[in-house]
Amino acid sequence: GYKVSEKLWQNVKGGLSAGRVQSPAVKIVVDREKERTKFKEGEYWSITAQFDSKGNSFEARLKEVESQKIAIGKDFGKETGELIKSNLLALDEIRASELVEAFSKSNWKVSKIEQKPATQNPYPPFITSTLQQEGIRKLRMSSQQVMRTAQHLYEEGYITYMRTDSIGLSSEALNAARNAIQLLYGIEYLPDKPRVFKSKVKNAQEAHEAIRPAGSTFKNPKDIQGKLDGQEWKLYDMIWKRTLASQMKSAKLLKTTVEISDEKAMFDAHGKEIEFPGFLKVYVEDIDDPKKERDDKESILPPMQEGESVTGKEFTPNQHFTKPSPRFTEATLVKELEALGIGRPSTYAAIMGNIQNRGYARKVNGALIPTFTAYAVVQFLEANFTDMVNLQYTANLENTLDAISRNEMKSEEFLTHFYKGENGTAGLEALLENEVDKEKSRTIMELKDGSDKTITVKIGRYGVYIQDGETNTTLPDDSIPSELNFEHALQSLQKKAEGPIELCSHPDSGEPVLLKDGRFGPYIQCGDKMKSLLPGMTLEEVTSKIALDLIALPKDLGKHPESGDMVKSDIGRYGPYIRCGKNTRSVIAPDNILQLTLERAVEILAMEKAKSGPRVIKELGIDPKTQMAIEIKDGRYGSYVTDGKINATLPKATPSDEITLEIALQLIAEKKAKGPSKRRFKKKK
Repeated sequence: GYKVSEKLWQNVKGGLSAGRVQSPAVKIVVDREKERTKFKEGEYWSITAQFDSKGNSFEARLKEVESQKIAIGKDFGKETGELIKSNLLALDEIRASELVEAFSKSNWKVSKIEQKPATQNPYPPFITSTLQQEGIRKLRMSSQQVMRTAQHLYEEGYITYMRTDSIGLSSEALNAARNAIQLLYGIEYLPDKPRVFKSKVKNAQEAHEAIRPAGSTFKNPKDIQGKLDGQEWKLYDMIWKRTLASQMKSAKLLKTTVEISDEKAMFDAHGKEIEFPGFLKVYVEDIDDPKKERDDKESILPPMQEGESVTGKEFTPNQHFTKPSPRFTEATLVKELEALGIGRPSTYAAIMGNIQNRGYARKVNGALIPTFTAYAVVQFLEANFTDMVNLQYTANLENTLDAISRNEMKSEEFLTHFYKGENGTAGLEALLENEVDKEKSRTIMELKDGSDKTITVKIGRYGVYIQDGETNTTLPDDSIPSELNFEHALQSLQKKAEGPIELCSHPDSGEPVLLKDGRFGPYIQCGDKMKSLLPGMTLEEVTSKIALDLIALPKDLGKHPESGDMVKSDIGRYGPYIRCGKNTRSVIAPDNILQLTLERAVEILAMEKAKSGPRVIKELGIDPKTQMAIEIKDGRYGSYVTDGKINATLPKATPSDEITLEIALQLIAEKKAKGPSKRRFKKKK
């Protein structure tokens, strides 16, 4: 990894990194984004109906018209937007409206009823990857937060070891689970024999049992609620429920399909009834696909008989558009890596953190969006170190490492082949010595219009930029690769070519007052003097007066009535502030630095330093143990949580709006456990 990373620094950009598991993970995210780039939207319509049977209403969906099946979303190609199969009927608005009108005049009968009993077996107990997936889905935690919390529970003796890919339980755990089930839910929920699960995970290393509550008697979550922090308790509760559910009886379901016909068209309705909940009484797994229903969701149809007449009360045409493949979340990426056999349970949380901390992906509303930097890295590795991003190769490498650990293969022999090559295949040593085309490595993509005109997206020393001949402009860090097209790039270049906006001339110097948009955001410039806009201010809001007021800073507001020192207002690196002698205070909304009076400035200066210091971003609540207020603040070196005494920096990969009171208390507890930082001071010469 280090040697290949060094090659990235020399040929793409400094500070980049490659890794055996990290690089395939980035490639998976990038490949999904490329799929979305090629996606073409397809339009289709459906018709839903409300039928009435003996006063009971139920919903059905049009399935066939004159023996031709109605097309749905999965029947359209993602790259063409067109129907994949020609024998399907894709409804448009006109045809759907015509059918709705005809259906309202038809006589409808139940043409077929099909009922099937079904059995749903419980989920296996947690392994590291599934614990992370459910923690992300149910508790809205990141992979790293799940593992950090599980580590605390393990250290405190509440759960067994949390890094495992075995779904087996020890006899102690089986007895404890069965005793708890019988005690809490009754003998009817207890199967005759303990359930035994077999792992389907490739390369599973089953040195430990599954993650479960510790001990020969499981602690009931209700009995320890006051002993654990909020997130710790929720995670323990989830592990406890999943372990018990894994040893309970299966759920008994009754699935019903009813077909309603007027002899030309056919609607169908689907029902699901839970006859015996079994394990669903304790635990229901969350889902990634919003279109799917949870396992405990019932939809009960009214009792009907074949040949029975039903009334079509309402027919509704519905417009739909096909959607691209969803972006990966942390949960689905872990699931994908696990399915491919890439990585180990202990690596997933670190990988999720690394690809975000190193600028390869951003988490937006839970989805991982790759950056152009990720595109550049994957492209470089695909061209020069193919195996590093070959998913099958990486999965096979796990088998090789397992074979070495079992003493079935010599480590020296493997390393020699890996580094020196074998059977005419180049090893890592030869690949590192190959010459690389730097210009090609730094070109991420080319955007084309209808003619031969091309705009190039490149990566340089200071970030990603777009180029057209001699003109180039930086792309914002939050640009989404799949949404950048030729038109957007051309607009950015034209904006750059137009240069800064001249708002007015300075009344004293006569120099132009310019509105510019720089790497760190918009600002005002007049001669050599530059000032940032006010926090939250947009380019459109800047008038000549505001520009002149900004460029006039720092401004003397008057002398302090007590000290006699001049009170000055200004905008600095960390936002608007006032200064009087050695005292400074930040100026935050609703106060406006441009409209601040001396009287108000004196009031702000009179506030305690702590209250006027770092801006409070969010108030999270009260610590139930200490009764101290917990807040998120915007500090000099980034956002942090505090109880007034202990400050804990937020993880880089975690946006402040995802921080809950429980997470904040956990971060503060961790910081407290570490003790005061040991600072090293240079000796004066």
